[in-house]
Amino acid sequence: MAGLGVGIGWRSELDLSIERMPGVEFLEVVAENIKPAHLPESLRVLRARGLPVIPHGVSLGVGGAEPPSPARLAHLAACAQALDSPLVSEHLAFVRGGGMEAGHLLPVPRTRESLRIVTENVRRAQDALPVPLALENVAAIFGWPDDELTEAQYLAELVERTGVGLLIDVANLYNNQVNLGLPAVAALDELPLEHLAYVHVAGGYEAHGVWHDTHTTSAPQAVLDVLTELCSRTTPPGVLLEWDDEYPSDSVLENELSRIRAAMALARELR
Repeated sequence: MAGLGVGIGWRSELDLSIERMPGVEFLEVVAENIKPAHLPESLRVLRARGLPVIPHGVSLGVGGAEPPSPARLAHLAACAQALDSPLVSEHLAFVRGGGMEAGHLLPVPRTRESLRIVTENVRRAQDALPVPLALENVAAIFGWPDDELTEAQYLAELVERTGVGLLIDVANLYNNQVNLGLPAVAALDELPLEHLAYVHVAGGYEAHGVWHDTHTTSAPQAVLDVLTELCSRTTPPGVLLEWDDEYPSDSVLENELSRIRAAMALARELR
């Protein structure tokens, strides 16, 4: 994967902020929020400046028993073509079953049988897309009772079977450390980081011992520490800040990008 740099998730509420923000090197846009034939003017402006834009899906549902929807795949493909994107990203998540929508990005049961089904779903998605696919680890507040693999082992086997790229969300690794007792550093040791496409960083908060991945606040230092740990093992092609609501001032966002760069620089010093 070619170098992307440090980026931010494009949201319509942040369009002018991002246009005037220095140092933004790439963008990600939620695919379900755009129409490929009628791209938002801000995205056209930023693309004209040469910034790569990655469509990021939230509803494909490769973690379900049903094959991914051809219509959803066609939309992702059209987004990638309209934006001349280097790749498409989605979540390794369960989002629907039996015609019912979960309304959340739920974890998949980490069993051998589940892995077999998800492998086929990922291969179908790869065949339908004009660019490589990367899958993101999700934040969870529960785990399934009969898991046979850790999250990192599951992802590693999926990569081995399909060659799919990894979008590693270090905030989600921290989330799962707090909520599920899955150590983030141990996950980094097991993940095939040579398949890393890019990285997410985001904020959240803890309430009554449960971490909530809200994307509405600054990333805690503990999340940036996981980023430093990751960057001490490999140089990620890109690192992207997510902020999805309760949007702050330009200066706050610029400071978050500076904190990300500092965490990456610390890893270079430690190396």
